[in-house]
Order: sequence, then C-alpha cells, then structure tokens
Amino acid sequence: MKTYQDLVAVGDQEDKRMEFVKAAIDQHKGTAIYQEAVVAEEYNAHQNRTINQYRKLLYTISGRAVPDNYSANWKMASRFFHIFVCQEVQHLLGNGVTWDKKNKKAAESKFGQDFDNRLQELGKDALIGGVAFGFYNLDHMDVFKVTEFAPLYDEENGALMAGIRFWQVSDDKPLRATLYEVDGYTDYIWIKSEPKVLKDKRPYKLKLRETPADGVEIYDGENYPTFPIVPLWGNPERQSELVGLREQIDCYDLIKSGFANDLDDASQIYWTIQNAGGMDDVDLAKFLERMKTVKAAVVEDTGARAEAHTMEVPYNAREVLLARIKRDLYNDAMALDPADIAAGAVTATQIKAAYEPLNSKCDEFEYCIRDFLDGLTAVAGLDEYEVTFTRSMIVNTLEQVQVIATAANFLDREYIVEKILTALGDGDLAEDMISKLEKEEQERMTQAMQQMAAQASGGQNEGVNPTDNGNATQAQ
Repeated sequence: MKTYQDLVAVGDQEDKRMEFVKAAIDQHKGTAIYQEAVVAEEYNAHQNRTINQYRKLLYTISGRAVPDNYSANWKMASRFFHIFVCQEVQHLLGNGVTWDKKNKKAAESKFGQDFDNRLQELGKDALIGGVAFGFYNLDHMDVFKVTEFAPLYDEENGALMAGIRFWQVSDDKPLRATLYEVDGYTDYIWIKSEPKVLKDKRPYKLKLRETPADGVEIYDGENYPTFPIVPLWGNPERQSELVGLREQIDCYDLIKSGFANDLDDASQIYWTIQNAGGMDDVDLAKFLERMKTVKAAVVEDTGARAEAHTMEVPYNAREVLLARIKRDLYNDAMALDPADIAAGAVTATQIKAAYEPLNSKCDEFEYCIRDFLDGLTAVAGLDEYEVTFTRSMIVNTLEQVQVIATAANFLDREYIVEKILTALGDGDLAEDMISKLEKEEQERMTQAMQQMAAQASGGQNEGVNPTDNGNATQAQ
C-alpha cells in the first residue's frame, strides 16, 4: 500500500510521479477494503454476487459434475443490505443537519444549499464501502467513493495527506486520474497505456480576471489551510457494513431460490407405466410428447397401465428457517423491522424500545460524522460550530399530542406549537405558524384597546343634552 511518504520520496519529476500514481491505483484495487466495497456495491444495487453466480450441477456415475440445464434455476436476490443502509442513513440524516444560529448562514454560504443531500450521499457510500471522502471544493462538497479514490495516509499519524481520484469508462478507454496534494492538484491521463500530464499542478482556489483583450485569465491562486479531502468512516471498525451479513444474506437467497425451484419442478406431472417393459427411452419420449400435445396416449401392451403422479414439496422447515434468518439479519444489523410495530395500537414506549438497537448504531455513526465535520469545517474556516441531528422516527402521533396538551399550562406557546407541528410532520411550518399567531394576537389586542377607548369616550358623554349649550341637568 502506497503512503504519503512514498509520494514525497518520488520528488517533482513528472515521469516518476505518473508511474507512482498508476502504481498506487493498481495497489489500491488490490486492497481488502476496495474488494469488499466492490462486492458491497453489488449487494446494495440488488445484484447479489453469490446467487447470481450460482449454478445447479448434476453428478454422473463417475462423480463428474456437469451443469443442470433441465430443472428450474430461479435466482432471487434479496435486498436486505440496501434496506439496512438506507434505514441507517435516513434515520440519522433524513432531516439534514441543523447548524447553530450563529453559524447557520456561514455554513450555508460555505457548503452550499445542497449540503444535506451530499452528506446523505457521503454517509451511504461510507456504510457501503467502509469509508468515503468529502472534498471541500470552494463553496460546496464533492463526494468520492473508496472505489474511485486511492488515499495516501501519513505513516506517522495516519492522517490523510494526499489522494488520487481515478475513473475509466471501460478497459479500452483512457484512464483519468487527479492527484490531490496539500499544495494543489494535477490531472493525468493514460491513452493506450501512454501517460500524459493533462493539466499541470494548480491551486485549489483560483483567482480570475477578465479583460477585453485577453478574456478570462488566471492571475493568482491559493490553497486551503489543511488538506481539503476528509475521510468519513462508516463505523469504528472501519469496514463495510456488509461484513458479517453477507453469509446470512446468501443463505437466505439460496434457500428461497431453491424453494422456488423445487415448487417449479414439483408442479410437473410424472408418469409410471406398468407392464410395459418393452418400451425404451424413445417410446417413453413419444408417450410424454403425446400427453403434452394431445393430452391422451394409447398403451399398446396387454395389461399395461399408465398412472400420473405429483409431488408435494415439504415447506414448513424452510419457512421456519427463512423467518429465523430474517430475524437474525435484522438483529445483527441492529435495524428496525417495521413488522415489530405494525400490528395494532403501539405505545410510545414500545416504539422507543423497538428503535433502541438502531439508535445505538446511529450513535456510533454520528460520532464518525462529527469527526468528519470537524475536519471539513477546519478546511472551510468555520470554527466553534454546533450541529444537531433530528432523527426520523415512527411515532404514536395521538399519544404525543395528548402529552403536549396535558402539559400546555406549564409550557411556552412557541414550544407547544413547534412540538405539535413536528409530531404531525409539519415541523417546517412552525416558524410561520408562530408568526401568524403573534400577528393575530396583536390584532385582537388592538381591537380590544379600540373598544375600551370607545366605551370610555361614550361613558363621558352619557346623560348630556347637546341643546343645553353646556348647562347639563341631571336626568330625573
């Protein structure tokens, strides 16, 4: 595995640097984390490798294995891995990141309006591949998968100090690579294995100017205070979430597909013909052909009789095993099975208990995300920030609203409105609703003041005869 010190030892000669970049890419493709990530991406894409490559075999009398091209061969891939990854990412990051009020506008200007989308993409790639990389690119974040980025770590402290992003449409197309370093980045290309510098090293932040004579030109540039690519690990073990689950997913797929194959094969009728020992294979084949086409056949031998039979496939043991594997998968993945809280009226306590394994797993993942944000904000120059994550959960809405209403006399109105709308799934409307309520209250107070003023004015004029020219008399 190539390291940052290996890159430094190469020096500034472009020929040697290009050789180093190509060697680093090739070595990265041979690492365990890259190989696991390739397989995990297939499982996430519903292309489970084991079941797709499975072949049914027959064995001859001599023990030689030959492909079985006659019986059913269904290949049904489950999507457990995608469900687990999607559930964890959406539970923690589905509502985005909430920045503190002090740094909210600064974060939006530095990371862009689509930062929540990019962070979800980064989190998904980190869970699938074990690690993913966020590149702070001036005013937004780009996401690199571990299958397209070869990191170069420091041998002394393990920090990411450089890296190579690479891509190639197909084996017969050019290979492109970008070497990212602390002091800038360089683009390379290999056309038919011939290396070439596509663009010389340049700073990350370019300063442009436009003149009528020269048009747009680069006149200066600068770099970031630290390396602008930050790794996000998917878990403290620093490995793909597929590790430990793949064998159970494969077992589930094989049993389910095998069950379907047996049912398909058993749906066919087979025949036994008694007292027809003179029939050879050709005669039996003709008999089956007649039964399939004409639906009737003549047995010419005296006393011969044909009987149809069907098979019943045992299923109880397979159903029990499939249910057991599914339950074990959810337990080992620390995921939430919606079936656990889908039946009947479930209390908030039961819902919270069902979410506890997923919450614990997301707690670990949240620490990884916070470490990533520490590195990213350091690059962007955003210090002393605070972020919170609002987790997406199934709730008993009626019970939540009732609890809030019960304590309404002891709570602030803004808090009550925000909590009730959040429970109803309209938390984004809380600010507008509070402003509307304040405006209505102000209008009611204004009307009340006007009515009181009118009543006071009317009370002062009561009993006065306007024709007395100021000489009022007490009414009798």
